[in-house]
Amino acid sequence: MKTDTMTLLSACTKGGVATVVKINATGPLKQRLISFGLMKGAEVKMLECAPAKSTFEIKVGNVALALRKEEAALIEVCNVR
Repeated sequence: MKTDTMTLLSACTKGGVATVVKINATGPLKQRLISFGLMKGAEVKMLECAPAKSTFEIKVGNVALALRKEEAALIEVCNVR
């Protein structure tokens, strides 16, 4: 299923792929995400979701990142498939 509707990265499911539209973080957090390649237009794959632990493992390019639920909720995505 493909949709162009914007959603939050924290709402994506395991195995899903999406395109970053906007990062609503500021300061050092935003700079850290950008340094790992997480920026507007980047394709993100959801590797693991652990709702009980409130963590998400994503892949951006060749980089795997672990994000807290609060951090993933700051990232708007679209083209979820």
